[in-house]
Amino acid sequence: MNEYRIGELAHMAGITTRTLRFYEEVGLLAPSGRSERGYRLYCSADADRLQEILLLRRCGVAVREIGPLLSTTPAERADLLARHLGRLRDERLRLTRLIATVERTLATLEGAGSMTDIEKFEGFKRNLVDKNEKRYGAEVRERYGDDVADESNRKMLRMSKQEYTDFRKLEEQIRTELEGAVTAGDDPAGEAGKHVCELHRAWLGYTWPAYSAEAHRGLAEAYVADDRFRGYYDRAVEGCAAWLRDAIVAHAR
Repeated sequence: MNEYRIGELAHMAGITTRTLRFYEEVGLLAPSGRSERGYRLYCSADADRLQEILLLRRCGVAVREIGPLLSTTPAERADLLARHLGRLRDERLRLTRLIATVERTLATLEGAGSMTDIEKFEGFKRNLVDKNEKRYGAEVRERYGDDVADESNRKMLRMSKQEYTDFRKLEEQIRTELEGAVTAGDDPAGEAGKHVCELHRAWLGYTWPAYSAEAHRGLAEAYVADDRFRGYYDRAVEGCAAWLRDAIVAHAR
């Protein structure tokens, strides 16, 4: 029987060891054994299960739906995959529209056409959604599910120009007040932390389908754990990401 350590299985599957640990955390794939030194060991059956998990993920199935799906009948599985096929077709339509916007933009830059301000703004929003999907999409979908991620993207695309302006202004206000609070040595569990937490919750409201204090606190932990988030918040004043996390943990309700 073949046995793989976590790094070997991750390399073979083309994923990270962090992803494997996440699948273990949510109950999808536990190692079948441990070495004498306590290292995770996976067998061929574990590799087969991982292959099926990854196939379902590539078909757009949310992580929370995979566990029940692995033990369903073929008919039930086909029904779920059919629904996800509809989502993929919606995504194809979104990409088709994005390609058309980019093509019109190129034509305008080359002097062969023109775009209205509305068309430029719609194209900008689609480019932003596409950029966020590439940078954070996989992790967001694994943690919160495809439905939440898709609805968040739709909310972004439905924003009016004024709503988007307000959204970006609030983002800058949060960074300014956060940096000021850290520089002043304010307590994140105090009034300054409560104020920044409320601003951050309002900012999330522009794109989140529904608010959850638990999800808010989970996102805050990612601000510290993920170098990309920490780099954004700490780029001017070191410690902002941790301060924001502590403020959200203390005040998110």
